[in-house]
Parts: sequence; C-alpha cells; structure tokens
Amino acid sequence: MTNPTDPVELTAALVRCPSITPEEGGALVLLERLLSDAGFDCTRVDRGGVANLFARWGRKGANRSFGFNGHTDVVPLGNPADWSVDPFGAEIRDGFLWGRGATDMKSGVAAFAAAAVDFVRDTPPDGAVILAITGDEEGDAQDGTTALLDWMAAQGETMTHCLVGEPTSPDRMGQAMKIGRRGSMTAWFTFTGVQGHSAYPHRAKNPLPSMARLMDRLSSEPLDQGTEHFDASTLAVVTMDTGNPATNVIPAQGRATVNIRFNDSHSGASLTEWLHSHADAVAAETGIAIEMRVKISGESFLTPPGDLSDLIGDAVEAELGTRPELSTSGGTSDARFVKDHCPVVEFGLVGKTMHQVDERVPVKDIETLKAIYSRILRAYFA
Repeated sequence: MTNPTDPVELTAALVRCPSITPEEGGALVLLERLLSDAGFDCTRVDRGGVANLFARWGRKGANRSFGFNGHTDVVPLGNPADWSVDPFGAEIRDGFLWGRGATDMKSGVAAFAAAAVDFVRDTPPDGAVILAITGDEEGDAQDGTTALLDWMAAQGETMTHCLVGEPTSPDRMGQAMKIGRRGSMTAWFTFTGVQGHSAYPHRAKNPLPSMARLMDRLSSEPLDQGTEHFDASTLAVVTMDTGNPATNVIPAQGRATVNIRFNDSHSGASLTEWLHSHADAVAAETGIAIEMRVKISGESFLTPPGDLSDLIGDAVEAELGTRPELSTSGGTSDARFVKDHCPVVEFGLVGKTMHQVDERVPVKDIETLKAIYSRILRAYFA
C-alpha cells in the first residue's frame, strides 16, 4: 500500500505506471484510490480516449478553492537500450529517483497530493482543495485539461486560484516560477510552380527561389524587442523540403514550415495576418502560388505579479532562503488553458533531465517540493 503522504514513495509508485501518452497506465487509478481514501471526492473526466481525474476536498462552490493542475502522462522512452536503468523501475540510486516522468511531472503531482492529504487531515481548511490531473499534456492536449475545465464549468466547480506543478527552474531548486507563457503557433507553406528540365529553366516555373525568399524575409525581420515581462518573440524556420532527388529536374512544389513563439505584443491572429502579407507579397513578386495553413497552439498570457506570485515566492523563500525570479520563458504548458478559468502560476522542480534518457530527480528535491506546497496551502487558507 502506497503511503499517500510520502512524496518519494508516491512518485516511485507513479513512475512504475507506464503512462506513455495517451495511455493511463494505472497512474490515475492509483491517485484516485489514494485521494478517495483521504476524503477527496473524485470523478474521472475521461474524453476522447484520454483519462483525466478531478478530485476535491471540501464543499463544492466554496468561497476559496485552491487548485492544482498537473499531468501523469509521459513522453516516449526513445531507445530503451540507451537507458542505464529500467525506465519504469523508479530505482533510487546516488540520491536520485530514476525513471520516465520522474521530473516531468509525476514528482510534482506526488508532492502536491502528499501535501494536500497531510493538510486536510491536520488542518481542515475553510474552503476547498482541488486537483485537476490529466493524461493528455504531452500529447495533443485536446481532451486533457480542456476536458477537465469544460466539465468543471458544466458542473459549477471552480478554482479561485491554481498552481501548475510543471518544472520551472533551469539549474537549481527554487530558482524560478512562471507567471506567464509565450504563445506558440506553426505555419505550413506550400509553393507551387511548374515542373521542368533544369537545362531549360525558362520552360518551368521554379518554386524554390520563392520559398527561399519568403523564408529569408520571415526569419530576418525581428518581430519585436520584447516587453516588460517577456523576451523578444522568435521565428524559426524548421524545415524546407522538395522531395526532389534529381539534379536535372526543377520540381513543381516546395514546402516549408516555421514555428513562432510570441509575447504579449502579438496574438495568433495578428501574426497570421503578418505571415499572409509576406506570403502574398512574395507570390506577387515571383508568380508562384503560395498556400498557407496555420495552427495556433496557445496565445501568450500573463498573470500579473501580485498575491498569488507573492504567496508562492514567500513559501519558496521560507523553505530555501532564496526568492524565485518571475519568468515567462520556455515552451507551452496547460497553464494556457487554466488562465481562462482563474489566476494561475507555475512552480515545480528543476527541469534539466525532463524528456531525456535516464530522466531523474534528486530525492531531496521531491521532499522540498512537498514542503513548499504545504506552506502554500497553509498560507492560502490562513
């Protein structure tokens, strides 16, 4: 029987669940049993083949409801032969707990669950403690946290504030919390001309100069200089391809893809318009037809510094003697969905080994994370 208040033991139990996204792997079954035994009302909110868990201690609709959002799904292993340990063995060695998901983010889920169970048993709060745990953060994220939030809205379940337990520090425990995230979008371009012999280029219409011209324009023009809380937005050309193996053929088509990470001076719509304007200009200049498809993975957002970030900063400083910096760096997280429900801040472990072979987390950091989460809960309901 797993001890629900021991974050290391609980992390190990979760790592042993082979929950490669979108497989549940037994992780949410384990959490549901432990939280139910501790007095939480638990509901599985599965959608689209994805497993999700909602757990609440306290009265529905309480004036103050502190929420935690996290995930138990993990990325694939890569080549299992490259691992020096069993990826799902949760071996403790050299002061580390090893295994896929140890850092991202089964330890964060375990630390908060352990802190929450201790807290409601020892100091039952005047309010509610909520855990919204998904099995679809590392995948398409279409039926994970969004499904939980949709269900909560339909059921009248609310979080007043929410903490997301993703790894947030680059080098040392307590280094940073995230008060926002950049937006993310991808654009796919198709350039269509006329195929022909490379010895007679005047009889063809080569799409490749058009492709090179557009990619150069997009990547050479700075999007902005950064804002108060965000670094400058970035655009990366991630692929250019024709699929043409012949040296004597001008291909009919070329394809290119760009990925943009953008700050709060842009929106997905404004950047889509900007991309269209450049594509239309190059098409007019070259006579090459350019089609564009865009996917916006998330808009940029910011939870302004204030009570919630102060609450977390105070807890970290009390435990570690250092105050975390306020950061908006990194990729996307499910905080991009939670921010439409309530104020949200992210704080978790050091992310050095997440998604890597031999993923691992210092055992003492798991224990420290539980202590910080415990302080947050006590201060929130004080």
